[in-house]
Amino acid sequence: MVKWVAAMEMLLLVAATAVVVAAAQCDPEQLSACVSPIFYGTAPSESCCSNLRAQQKEGCLCQYAKDPTYASYVNNTNARKTIAACGIPIPSC
Repeated sequence: MVKWVAAMEMLLLVAATAVVVAAAQCDPEQLSACVSPIFYGTAPSESCCSNLRAQQKEGCLCQYAKDPTYASYVNNTNARKTIAACGIPIPSC
């Protein structure tokens, strides 16, 4: 239940901040496709991996890792496993 509430809070944060996009192509809303793998450790979908690849190419993952709003989501163990499962190198920010 706690994880579900946290997931919903993340989605609300993403929706609320989607209007203020950090960079031209950085869109935290794209991380919503990865909520289940990041919170529950499930296998990422192709949609999740595709979105992560797009965000990684723009340098967004490092941007999110440094942003207090998103840091706890992108720096956790399951997020790193999700990134690795998608074949994306873990960024060193």
